[in-house]
Amino acid sequence: MVQAPEPAELDPQSGFSSSPRHIAIIMDGNNRWLKQQGGKGLDGHIAGAEAARRVIRLCAEKKIPYLTLFAFSSENWQRPQKEVSGLMDLFARFLQKKEVQKLHENNIRVRFIGNRSRFSPKLQSLMHNAETLTAANTGLCVVIAADYGGRWDIANAARMLAKEVEQGSLKPDDIDEARMHQYMAASDMPVPDLCIRTGGEVRISNFLLWQLAYTELYFTDTWWPDFDEVEFRLALNDYARRQRRFGRVSEQVDTLGLVGL
Repeated sequence: MVQAPEPAELDPQSGFSSSPRHIAIIMDGNNRWLKQQGGKGLDGHIAGAEAARRVIRLCAEKKIPYLTLFAFSSENWQRPQKEVSGLMDLFARFLQKKEVQKLHENNIRVRFIGNRSRFSPKLQSLMHNAETLTAANTGLCVVIAADYGGRWDIANAARMLAKEVEQGSLKPDDIDEARMHQYMAASDMPVPDLCIRTGGEVRISNFLLWQLAYTELYFTDTWWPDFDEVEFRLALNDYARRQRRFGRVSEQVDTLGLVGL
C-alpha cells in the first residue's frame, strides 16, 4: 500500500497534451440502448460487454496504464432478480478461461475491487483465477469494480483503522488522509485522472467517492454499447485541454510545471 499522493506529486508535466494514466468509466445506458434497438433480455448488457472489450483494447493500444470499469454497483442488487441473475451469468462468461487467457496473452492484468462475499463461490473462484493468472503482467491493468460502492469503500477503510486503534497499534491522532488512503480500494495505483460516464446522466453514483476528489469528469449522452473509438478520442481530447489546478491559481500551476495535471 502507498500513501495518498499530494497533487504536486501526481506526475508533473508541462503543456496541455498529457494523457491520463488512469481512466475510470461508469458504463451506463445498456438498457436504454436495448429499448431503442427493440431488443430483449440481456442483449443490452451483452453489447455493453463488447464495448468493454473495445475500450480495453483502445487503452492497451494507447499504453494507458490503468482502466477501472464500474461493472456492478452495491445498489445494483436491487434490480429485478431476473436481470441480476442474467448479469451474474454474463459476468461468469466474461471470466471464463478463454476470455481471461486472451487478456493474459496481451500482457493485461485483471484486478477486482468491491465486496466479493455476496457473489457465488463459482464467481469468486473465477475472479481469483483471473487475478492469479494475470498477476505478473506488466501492461494495462484492468480494474473491475464489482459489488462496489464508494461509501462501502470508505466505511471499510474506517473499519480497518478502527481495528488498528482497538489493537493499540495506531493512535487516533495518527489517522490522516494518507493513512486513510492506505485502506481504500486499489490504493497501490494512482487515483483516476479522468472519469467518463456514458448514458447522459450527470452524477458519479457512489463510484470511487474518495478517489475521484480531483479527477476530471467527462459526461456523454452516448449509451455505453455505442461508445467507440471516436467517442473515446473525444473524451481524451477534452481531457487534454483541461488545466488541473488542485486548488491553486493558473499562475502557480504554470510556475510549478503542473499544467495538464
